[in-house]
Amino acid sequence: MLKRLHIYFKERYPIIARLFLGLVIFLEIYFIVLLNNGVIDFQIGIQEIVGAFTVFAFLMWLRIADDLKDYETDKILFKDRPLPSGRVKKSDVMIICTIVQIIAIILNIIFMNNLIFFAILYVYGYLMSKWFFQRSKIQPSLPLALVTHNPVQLFINLYIISFTCIKYSLPAISLTTIMVLFTLYFPALIWEVSRKIKAPKDENDYTTYSKLFGYKKSTRFVLILTLIDIITNIILVWNLNKISVGILIILVSWMTFKFVQFMKDPERFKIVDKVERYTYMQETTMLLTVAAYLLIGKI
Repeated sequence: MLKRLHIYFKERYPIIARLFLGLVIFLEIYFIVLLNNGVIDFQIGIQEIVGAFTVFAFLMWLRIADDLKDYETDKILFKDRPLPSGRVKKSDVMIICTIVQIIAIILNIIFMNNLIFFAILYVYGYLMSKWFFQRSKIQPSLPLALVTHNPVQLFINLYIISFTCIKYSLPAISLTTIMVLFTLYFPALIWEVSRKIKAPKDENDYTTYSKLFGYKKSTRFVLILTLIDIITNIILVWNLNKISVGILIILVSWMTFKFVQFMKDPERFKIVDKVERYTYMQETTMLLTVAAYLLIGKI
């Protein structure tokens, strides 16, 4: 079983990388909320570690649940993946996922201050895994699946924001919390749509947005989302570091250029590859902004 799980996690959910991702997501939101509220006297402890682990555990659950619910489809379209290929058993991933989620639940009950929001997060995750009990309507419709499933990132953000606001007695509803709520939602939405935009020659039986709406319209939609996203980022770092504002403007200008290139010649590159690179640079800039502010103050 351990060998099979090693195969699964190596190909579908690299543990070290995803632990780091959970930490990055948690700390980025945590510090941006604090710094935009003028809080520089903070205490990092077991709660923050539990919060980051919860993000990791929840994303693992989503990955495994998604692979399980798409099992029959993957047997046709993605035969080489660990589960449909038979290299990993369904029971393997179900057991390890259950263990990890139980650990997350116990840790949150013992250490965290926002159990209501933890419960909301997991209830939404459960409903997603069950297609909101409307599988026959949602599964065949790519836009409907996006509308019902992609907002899960908002609930992850809400879990982190609620913990931070409760711990430091900050206002729950403010321009800062609203901006932060969306600042990591848009990248998830942009990536989800981008990965299903293909050049006409690359289309197959797999349903994509480019097949439904055309690659130009789909790309324009992602471009608009990217511009909205960068506005929320600029608002959040404006009072922290003006150099970061300039870097974000340069990054979004580069990404806009790539979108235009793709619309002119969709066979030139895969748009999702450029979106992933842009997202990494964008989020790194946000993290470095926080780090720079903590070390040397405003610039």
